[in-house]
Amino acid sequence: MADQTKTHLSGLSQALGRIPSGLYILTASFGDRSTGLLSSWVQQAGFEPPMLTAAVQRNRHIVDWIHASGRFTLNQLAIGSKALIRHFSRGFEPDAPAFDGIPLLHKAKGGPVLASALAFLDAEVVAQLDEGDHLIFLARVVAGDVLHPGADPFIHVRSNGFHY
Repeated sequence: MADQTKTHLSGLSQALGRIPSGLYILTASFGDRSTGLLSSWVQQAGFEPPMLTAAVQRNRHIVDWIHASGRFTLNQLAIGSKALIRHFSRGFEPDAPAFDGIPLLHKAKGGPVLASALAFLDAEVVAQLDEGDHLIFLARVVAGDVLHPGADPFIHVRSNGFHY
């Protein structure tokens, strides 16, 4: 009986993991500090006005910064962004310099824009869903641009739907 449960969970885990997503660096600012984190659970959520959702693990300090400012910036990664993925996947303490050596553009109010990002979206939070281990922010997109029109977006599929 235990083997059937493991098989079921294994199948469920694999099925969840196969939901494709893009890869993004979500940035936020608080006072004179800025930080960023690797994010994949992002989805467009409306046309008029343009809206998106972004899920952030509730124990990340960036959640407090987003609550304080009501904003964030989403940087869409292009294929070939593995160095940025490695850099931001480790996470940063609140006072750590998250952007050392990374060229930035100051085109958004929510947080820094990565110069090498395929595109960016500047967003204002309008609501939050507070369930489970992640917070889901619903945000109105107030600005954005494609920085590298010839690049292709980095698409990600996990092998296990129960962890990163």
